[in-house]
Amino acid sequence: MVATRTSRIELCTDPDRERRIRYAAELEHQSVSAFVLVAAADRAEQVIASASATVVPTYFFDQLWEALEAPAEPSSALERRSASERRVEQR
Repeated sequence: MVATRTSRIELCTDPDRERRIRYAAELEHQSVSAFVLVAAADRAEQVIASASATVVPTYFFDQLWEALEAPAEPSSALERRSASERRVEQR
């Protein structure tokens, strides 16, 4: 089943770029709309994937991993707070 296409995206370009896009679409045996849609959708996925991932250098990741695997050492402020009396208020 093919999804119904009801939304439109319009764009303006210069004549040289238009010729190149039309030629590339022809080489791929696609309509210009299909060619542009596929190219834009592919780029959108790349941008979204890039935005949802944090890339760090290997040395930084290794240091982070080592710190996470090290045994926890509570700070003196945390120890004082955990030893203090707790007050709970319900609203």
